[in-house]
Amino acid sequence: MALEAGITDRQLRHPAVTHLSRDTYLPRALAGDTDARLAAVLLTAPPGAVLSHTTAADLWDVAVPLLPAGDVRVHLTVPPGSRSESRRDRLVHRTLVPEQDATRRRSFPVTTPERTWRDLAGVLPEGALLAVTDQLLARWCSRADLERQLAGRPTGRGCARARAVLPVADPAAESPMESVLRWLVHAAGLPAPVLQYVVRDDAGRFLARADLAWPDQRVLVEFDGDVHRERDVFVGDLRRQNRVVGAGWTVLRFTSADTLGRPDDVVAGIRRALR
Repeated sequence: MALEAGITDRQLRHPAVTHLSRDTYLPRALAGDTDARLAAVLLTAPPGAVLSHTTAADLWDVAVPLLPAGDVRVHLTVPPGSRSESRRDRLVHRTLVPEQDATRRRSFPVTTPERTWRDLAGVLPEGALLAVTDQLLARWCSRADLERQLAGRPTGRGCARARAVLPVADPAAESPMESVLRWLVHAAGLPAPVLQYVVRDDAGRFLARADLAWPDQRVLVEFDGDVHRERDVFVGDLRRQNRVVGAGWTVLRFTSADTLGRPDDVVAGIRRALR
């Protein structure tokens, strides 16, 4: 297409141009622009191609945790008969996308939120899939929408994960890693927590709002992301924790290093507290 437009090989080799893959180029100044990369990949994609999987999730503003670092390939789903292959700038999935499973967002062809969920069920671990499901229920889909999508594809890769995760999903979750932590609790067979629980003192005054709570056992669990390392946030966390502990609650706080690196210890700590 570039040559047909009068662009020469020398121009394509210019330092101001970056080579995404075999026949796909982009001005280097736009290399970090997500929409520009998507448009460039779609320009050389086969007819009927739609953005899908984690690329679709990104378009729907859904954060997917636990992804490998550094993989910025665009996910494309193409018709089964297509000869298109994966390249360094794209990962090709070859399967049918019915008309009702595709739409447009920011002018791009993309799988619907429900179809994106079903596709991701085939490639994500349960904790990450729960995080995606929580966000979709909070913003884009009803539980019935996802159940219908699963009923339309009841077999194949990811169906068991989708069935396991959907009953646990809760739109009240407020961060992806909080959802990952909640899946650890569920998978360990521990009682289901109450999300975003408001703790009050004996006089009814507000003390805190906790990520996960077991009110009967007076146990709270918090997931601390990077923002909790900031000085003002850290100081506020300590003051709040002191108030809650003083009111007779047990407070456990975990980071991604705990949730991902020491999941058995996280579960054991919560189990001990609940006893």
